[in-house]
Amino acid sequence: MVLCTSSLPHTALVVTDASIKNDIATSISHVHIANHPLTKTVHHAAFITSTEEELFAIRCGINQACIKENMSKVIIVTDSIHTAKKIFNSKSHSFQSHTVVILSELWGFFNSSRNNSIEFWECPSRLKWRLYKNIDKDSKLFYPTPTYPCKISWDYCKKTDSDDIINQ
Repeated sequence: MVLCTSSLPHTALVVTDASIKNDIATSISHVHIANHPLTKTVHHAAFITSTEEELFAIRCGINQACIKENMSKVIIVTDSIHTAKKIFNSKSHSFQSHTVVILSELWGFFNSSRNNSIEFWECPSRLKWRLYKNIDKDSKLFYPTPTYPCKISWDYCKKTDSDDIINQ
């Protein structure tokens, strides 16, 4: 099914994943069009939830797919379908900033043609599907090394303030 779909020239296959290690989140999205990789985006963020990171990965993938001309179908493949469902949840929730951006991107996509469509496919990690396995591995291989590891703590900031006062 993926081979047939991804070989179509007006269909974008977006594979997303996110993982968190040591409070640093990594989100990756790969966009394939006509069975060729188009873009690979990798983002890192600190101190966010896994749901927020998954939504951000989906958001980046949709953005990359929708800016490509003549796209009529976007397929999002994720291991977090419950997160994708939050995009279309009209109730108030803490992830609405991401869903608003995603929905505005989709609004433009759907307004460009009545025949445009989007699908969400779930691909659990345990299936070890080749395209998903690659980005899953990439997201987990990242080992964050902060430039100033001690500077991310409140204690360091207070110590620096105290040292400055003593020096003055």
